[in-house]
Amino acid sequence: MRFTKAHATGNDFVMINDAAGQLHLPAQQAAQLCDRHLGIGADGLIRAVPAHRTEDGRTALTRAELTSTDEAPVWFMDYRNADGTAAEMCGNGVRAFAHFLVAERLAELTEGDSLPVLTRAGLRTVQRVPEGYAVGMGIWSFIDPQMASESASDSLVQARGLTDPRPALSISMGNPHTVVALPDAQTLQQLDLHAAPTVEPVPPQGTNVEFVVPADPLVEGGVGRIQMRVHERGVGETLSCGTGTCAAAAAVRVWVGADAVNTWQVAVPGGEVTVTFASRSDGAEDVTLAGPAVLVYSGELTA
Repeated sequence: MRFTKAHATGNDFVMINDAAGQLHLPAQQAAQLCDRHLGIGADGLIRAVPAHRTEDGRTALTRAELTSTDEAPVWFMDYRNADGTAAEMCGNGVRAFAHFLVAERLAELTEGDSLPVLTRAGLRTVQRVPEGYAVGMGIWSFIDPQMASESASDSLVQARGLTDPRPALSISMGNPHTVVALPDAQTLQQLDLHAAPTVEPVPPQGTNVEFVVPADPLVEGGVGRIQMRVHERGVGETLSCGTGTCAAAAAVRVWVGADAVNTWQVAVPGGEVTVTFASRSDGAEDVTLAGPAVLVYSGELTA
């Protein structure tokens, strides 16, 4: 079985081409491949498979009202966390996925063109842009709308390196995130994210936890700037998290209120991405994530 190692702002993945839809990857095998000491090493594993050739893909096709055939496949991103568990999606992973599809000649995507990608969180549209790939991430929402509207926080988070629990806001990007604001970069760097932060109350499906520090000034030239670190559920600390950068930017926009802007540069240990918000007629906001994707190397797995 051939594989490709890819990353998007340091969030790294094992990519597998399963155009025939014949591979069965149990959770244990996916976890072994992602193991950084005994396997290839990655934050997650992504299998590229035609949507009509897998049960989760067929479910996603129905919800998106799309048709996939062998002659004209719609690609499903079968994403697994590093521990082998299935996950809804990954924003950085979608960029790496699109880059992989192009490299494998499974899809064509020239600058300005768009490509539909199906995930367990629904349809995502990827566009080729000068900085790499821009992904339509769908809308963001509060996990607990009532609590969030009352106090702009809905939980408390404790992490190694913090003396006291900090208020946090939980945001859904199709997967769950809990965002914590910190006062300065030194506090952010002193965190020990090898251990999972404690979230109380924790969302039903668990949560990714983002710690953010605003730039000073926060907004410059109409662009907001924040710095972030993240602990991903089922993975640990990663150099980047695409949905996490979107959730972090959304939370900061809630906190700053009337001073919020629509474009945010989010710096993560693995690089920088751009998060953009656009209002919809129903009052919700669509989120777009843009940034680079890199294929590092390819290889072959043998028994």
